[in-house]
Amino acid sequence: MTNSERPRPFRMPEPLFAELAAGGGSARALAFLDQGERARRLLLLRTVLQEIRDLPTPLSPAPEAWRVFKEAAERAPEPVEGLLLAPTTGAWIAHTLRRIHGTATGPHLWAEAARLNTLAVAASLRAGTEASLRVPLEDGALSLPGLGLARLPDGAAGLSAATASTRAGGLTLTGQGRDGRRSVMTCRPASVPVDGAPPADDPRWLPLRTLTVGSAAVPLEDLDPYRDLDGPVPPARLDADEAVAWQRLFDEAVAVLATAQGPGPGRLDPAVIRAVVPWARTGLLPPPPPDVRVSASSGDSFGAMVIARPSSPLALAEALVHEFQHSKLAALIHLFPLLRDDRAERYYAPWRPDPRHLTGLLHGAYAFTGVAGFWRDRLSDPEHGETAAYHFALRRTQSRLVVRTLLTSGRLTEAGQALVGGLARTLDAWLREPVPPAALSRARTAAALHRTEWRLRNVAPAPEGHSVPSDGDTPPDVLRFRPDRAPWPDVRTHAFSVPPAGPRTPDEQLAAGNAAAALTGYDDGLAREPGDPHLLAGWIVARAALARDPGARRLLARPELIRPAPGR
Repeated sequence: MTNSERPRPFRMPEPLFAELAAGGGSARALAFLDQGERARRLLLLRTVLQEIRDLPTPLSPAPEAWRVFKEAAERAPEPVEGLLLAPTTGAWIAHTLRRIHGTATGPHLWAEAARLNTLAVAASLRAGTEASLRVPLEDGALSLPGLGLARLPDGAAGLSAATASTRAGGLTLTGQGRDGRRSVMTCRPASVPVDGAPPADDPRWLPLRTLTVGSAAVPLEDLDPYRDLDGPVPPARLDADEAVAWQRLFDEAVAVLATAQGPGPGRLDPAVIRAVVPWARTGLLPPPPPDVRVSASSGDSFGAMVIARPSSPLALAEALVHEFQHSKLAALIHLFPLLRDDRAERYYAPWRPDPRHLTGLLHGAYAFTGVAGFWRDRLSDPEHGETAAYHFALRRTQSRLVVRTLLTSGRLTEAGQALVGGLARTLDAWLREPVPPAALSRARTAAALHRTEWRLRNVAPAPEGHSVPSDGDTPPDVLRFRPDRAPWPDVRTHAFSVPPAGPRTPDEQLAAGNAAAALTGYDDGLAREPGDPHLLAGWIVARAALARDPGARRLLARPELIRPAPGR
């Protein structure tokens, strides 16, 4: 890794692209995406170095930090390469470029640019080289990427500077204490597996804890300031018991994923995950919900995923698949222009409450094709087969609808057409596969309910005298959106996953296939709350299930055009 290093042009072999376009990806295909991410990181890092080279700073200048980093890379290429490809490094590079171009905010730019100094210190520690750099501290703490958090005893509050000296894998940190006197700490920084971590944290050194996956270690990232999807955030250290709960749940999710092998859509080797970032909770209480309430990822942080811990290993396994699909697609987008996207948010996404732009639509289609594959692999599971059949039927249908929107948008590039065409072939084959009738019926009903409620909440009726097609194929460009639209909870998608026992509410009656009883219940609800979009969507879908006439079909296609009063 030198200043003159230039990533060599490379071409993705067609078989590897075909694997990824189908929604899957072998180890060779993922290794190719790694190569692409490395090339991109080097190009962006070169830009950052050029921009911060002469930045005024009270710390060691960027060229000196880069020299230390290169010396470490020459001594120990593999661990330093791991630092370069770490998700937090990608997030820092992207955030710093946004700071440079004035599209993001944060602390002093010199302090954020000095992440290069801390990367160099971490690289020197991994390689066992000797170095000394001035580095930034936040409340007396130095974040060392991939290792942990070093803290001066009684360190000064706020942003300050210190000297980090390395030798043979040891660190000496020298800075100012709260009383203005010199403060020093020494340690040998290293990450630790969750099950090997001490029960209590050392006040001077907080090691990064890792989740064990066979011989691999996946960072359980709760310390690094660039672990989030946007700007830097403070540490949010997990309690020891919460970290152990993560390892236990992760083990169970790994066992779920191990039941399906190969490169197909929805299959994942957890060892390729680069980081799991716990969201919102740091302790065991309150108990987590069974499902994943929040999960997210960023194209800048390949292989990392922010996840709110659920209680169900099946839910965690699904979330891991979902978020890694986003990482794969982001890496492909870095290699190939797939869309000519004007970023206008006007398209229906069956898994969102709001209109989306084409890039978001493509990400959703790719992620949920993987999710459909995940559930397909569990159709014969004696414990989860019924739930799997519902989710497989729902997600294959919804994903194919979005793929159709993408293919007919006229905005795909040649590579984009090939990618989305691969998804279409996967989904078309799956749509021919049998699913138990009850699960299929619930899935179709849930899909219709979401689309109907989405239109009621988002789409405004056409102005008087404006002709609108009634066949359900209105081009997104001609949709008018309600000025009062707002986020809304999708409570039906998961509620319909299992048949209700003793249905009482209108939704439960509809899920049980009792459309007439559901319609009566929605009538009663609309009499109390006229125009309520949730009740109205159920009323429209239940009526369409019973009437099956052109008027019912038109209402299902364009629910925003008519606001029926309660009654049939």
